[in-house]
Amino acid sequence: MKPTFFDRKAVVYKLTDANSQTYDKTQWGEGVTHRTNGTDELCGPGWLHAYTHPLLAVFLNPIHANFVNPILWEAEADGKTLSDKGLKVGYSEITTIRQIPLPVVTTFHRIRFAILCARSVYKNSDWLAWADNWLSGKDRSAEWAARAEADIDLIAIAQQAVSVSE
Repeated sequence: MKPTFFDRKAVVYKLTDANSQTYDKTQWGEGVTHRTNGTDELCGPGWLHAYTHPLLAVFLNPIHANFVNPILWEAEADGKTLSDKGLKVGYSEITTIRQIPLPVVTTFHRIRFAILCARSVYKNSDWLAWADNWLSGKDRSAEWAARAEADIDLIAIAQQAVSVSE
């Protein structure tokens, strides 16, 4: 599937390593702006990468940059934009504004994220009913969880979700 292009200014979130650098040793900091040409593949040198939400940055760090002790920056993005279905975005211009605290991700957040990912690709009505009840807080009982587990292998769903997004 083809990524989506936009042309607008936005607030985004940039992850760097503990030295405020990305893997290509691009140095970021308060008030630092970088520009690219906004061409070619999203993971190529024509784009500056960011996330649309701080939690996405934390959740996806292990499969994108895998920074140890990352720094999270609130940033302003402008120019050409390329989106990878919400996993990450690329802009031709990003200015890091200020460091912000990394969100604390709990087991609850991880479960919720996994259910939402699986829900986007798995359409079994019994499982969807369980997922909706869990997400709404209506029913998080062990009985419902066991029933849902019997209906689906969550690992297979996670793998399917990853292959769909690639």
